[in-house]
Order: sequence, then structure tokens, then C-alpha cells
Amino acid sequence: MTNQKLKPIPNNLRELLEQRAGDAPDKHFLFSEADGRRFSYAEFDVAVNRTAALLVSQGVQKGDVVSLLMPNSAEYVIAYFACWKLGALAGPVNSLLKAHELAYTISNSEARALLIHPDFLPTIESVRSDLPSLRSVIEFADEAQATRDFSDAEPGASLPEADVNKDDEAIIIYTSGTTGKPKGCLLTHANVIANARQISEWLSFTEQDRLLTIMPLFHMNAVSVTTMSALYPGGSSVITPKFSASRFWQIISDYRITSFGSVATMLSMLLTTYPDGVPEGLRTEQLRFAMCGSAPLPAEVLKRFEETFHCLVIEGYGLSESTCRSTFNPPDERRRAGSCGLPIGNEMRVVDDDDREVEEGALGEIVLRGENVLKGYYKNPDATGAAFRNGWFHTGDIGYRDPDGFFYIVDRKSDMIIRGGENIYPREIDEVLYQHPAIAAAATIGVVDPLYGEEVAAFIVLKEGTTATEEELIGFCRERLADYKCPKTVRFLSEIPKGPTGKLLKRELSELLAQ
Repeated sequence: MTNQKLKPIPNNLRELLEQRAGDAPDKHFLFSEADGRRFSYAEFDVAVNRTAALLVSQGVQKGDVVSLLMPNSAEYVIAYFACWKLGALAGPVNSLLKAHELAYTISNSEARALLIHPDFLPTIESVRSDLPSLRSVIEFADEAQATRDFSDAEPGASLPEADVNKDDEAIIIYTSGTTGKPKGCLLTHANVIANARQISEWLSFTEQDRLLTIMPLFHMNAVSVTTMSALYPGGSSVITPKFSASRFWQIISDYRITSFGSVATMLSMLLTTYPDGVPEGLRTEQLRFAMCGSAPLPAEVLKRFEETFHCLVIEGYGLSESTCRSTFNPPDERRRAGSCGLPIGNEMRVVDDDDREVEEGALGEIVLRGENVLKGYYKNPDATGAAFRNGWFHTGDIGYRDPDGFFYIVDRKSDMIIRGGENIYPREIDEVLYQHPAIAAAATIGVVDPLYGEEVAAFIVLKEGTTATEEELIGFCRERLADYKCPKTVRFLSEIPKGPTGKLLKRELSELLAQ
């Protein structure tokens, strides 16, 4: 796209899409790997308008939340933009959650409508009575079928002229915290556009780049890193239902992928599946680099991946509250393995408990400030106030900055476990375990795992006179929690080790597992 940087930054995401569709209407934007469909920018905009008109017919207005419960698909991306066309909030829902967990996310956001794949309908029907704000449940496995009543409408003809400005909310996405229930992060149109611009400019994406989305679209990683960062410079995005190590390199070759988003687990699985490198006959010379985030990447995995597949790995750091990415390693000779890189457009500091910036090399809490940082937590002023102390967003992550400005993440201030890119809140698991009649005390921690980064381990003290097995307790959790949250190991103790203030001694628990 010529003179891209000379154009004014769009005021909202509707303007951004329509600007790109006007600039290059016939260029392909979105490819659906599952069924071979492809959408030019103009065709994608028409599909978005049809879906937006469908939402209007169901009473959706500016400021309403529309929950999205679907597998990765072209429909998922269309749904996001249909919400943004109207000034409604897209509310992605983690499809791995159990019924009551889904109900909390949808109900707490006060969603008015739900775009859903039919596979999830039975689950939603089982908790329908717990969703008092929900007015419409719309099956959305096939955009053309779902919007057939609007297929003859001119693009935009049925859409109201929503007055959407950059500070209006575009996304509500739920993230776990150190206490209490998951919190709804409110991300604005300006947040989403800013992070797309920051990522695409830092990594020098152009209209020639084609990014592969294999991360789930209910996470901001897939939305920002491989969808919005493809659209911003006028490039292309390929969406695949889920990560498949056995098919990965074929997809890279078939679609001429130039970069993809990943977590450390995926790179480890590719090394296991293809120990001798990319299969012969496949074309991967166009692949520039792999982007990796969500959890620290072991240095040995990075080294082996680059040596085996001749593909650079670019690490980054961020969270839902920063839309997605706050740092990236530079994709050049400055890159430093083990570091999460340099800030890509926002401000970043390391501070002590009194919010004073610490010296280079000293550990402290990472704090952020910038146009990609969330507006606040939905109807949670206490959490918003606590997070934005002294004008900076406090991440809860511990790290340091070296003399050249590169940041390193070494631990998390919270007890959060990150397993294969999925955030897990230990207290939620503890509360489920305490429901078991034989349990007197429970403590859950994350332990290092070579494949998933971390795994969940539970420590149990049984009530006197009762019995329970490891298999029984894991099964008990599986009935009440998403599978990825459930403990993989259970150890029985006579007492949970705690300090004089009652603080859980995680290090001692980790050492017990190593014995």
C-alpha cells in the first residue's frame, strides 16, 4: 500500500477496515485454512456488514456486549469486526471453560447477544437461566447462512451511523487476577489500533506479509499479533482451527506464511515431531520469523528451534491489559535470547514496592504506561484503582532492565500459573478442592514442565479418618474445571508449609515434588 504512513490514523476500527478495503479492495485479507475460503478486503467488509446488520436485527446497539463463543474460524474474525462496526463490544469467551465458568464470563459482562457455534449450544442451554441479560443466542457457524436474510443488502445499507470515537470500548476480555473472580479488561478502539500499529511497525510488516493465526481467537495474542497486525499495513491473515504439529509445515508452505504467533509449547512440539527439520519438498524460504510470547521460552528450546528449522524466534511480552504486546525483541542483530526485548511504543519501568524506579539489573515490578494500556476493569473501580497506582499500570510481573534497555521477566508477583499459554489461577483450583469432603487443606502451585512451560500440582492434607486417591481428586477437578486447569499431580502431606504470616511457601512445595 503506497503512502500508508502518510494517512491519518483511523478514529475507530470501522474506519480502519473501510480504509483498507477502499485502498486495496481486491487484495486477499483473510484465508480460512479449514475449508479453503478466502476473502478479499472488499468481500470481508461486505461479510462484516451483513453480520452487523444481523446483530442490529437482534437489537444490538452501540455499547452493548456481544459474547463470542466459537472455534477459530473466519466467522470469529468477522464477528469481531461486526461488533466494531456498530460500536458494540466484542466479548470473546474461552471455549475451554466449563459451563458455570462460561456463565460467569457472559453474565458478568452483561452480554445482550451471543454469537455461538452450534457445538457449544448444549452447554449454554444448561446455564441459560444464569444469563439474565442475554436476549439473543445466534448460531454462527456459517456467516453466509446466518446472514442469508441480509445477503441482498448493499454494504452498510442496513447499518446505523454509530458515532464511535477512539476512546469507546471495543473489547471486553476476561483475565484472572491475584484475588477474586476473573476481571473484564476494557480495551478501546484506540488501544487495539495502537497495538496493531506498534507491532506491525516494530516488526516491519507490510502488505506483502501473510501471518498465520494458530493461537485461539479468544486470546488477545491472536487478535493483535496475527490479525490486526496483518490488517494494519494491508497484509493478509490465515486462520486455522487449532495448532497441529503434523500439518504445520504444510500450511506454512501452502499459504506462503511469512510469520506466525506461538507459545513455547508449540515450538517444543514441532521439535519433537520434526527432529530433522522441515520435511523435504516444502517451501518455507519466505518465513521471516516465529513470534513467541505468553510465557518465557527456555533458551535451549529457542536455540534448537532456530538450528533445526532455520527460523528466527522473536520473543515478546505483554498481557491482555496492554492489548497484547508491550515488548518485542528486534528482528535483527540486536536480538537477545532470553530477553523479552524492548518496549515497542509504550513506556516501561521496573519499580520497587514504593513505586520508585530501581537501578539497572535490579529486580522489581514491571509497570507500563501508553496508548495500548487498557481503559480499566469493567465495573470494578477498586481493581482499576489498585492497578493504576501513581499513573502506571502495575503488571504483577517481576523483572529487570539491562544497561541497553532490554527487559527480562524472571517471575510473577502473583501466583498465576501459565500452562501452554493459558493463564491458571491457583486459588480457583484450591476452592474446588476444598469442596471435596475428605480435604482439610489444599494448595496449588505451578511447576516447571518441559513441554507446557508449567504444569499444575496440588498438595493435599486429608481430614482425619478419611481417604482419597490422586486419581479420585484429579477426576473431582475435571468435573468442575476446564481440563487445562486441573492438577496433573497430587501429593498428600500432613501439613501445608506456610511462613509465620500464613503465606504459602511455594519454594518448599516445589522442593517436595523434586524429592
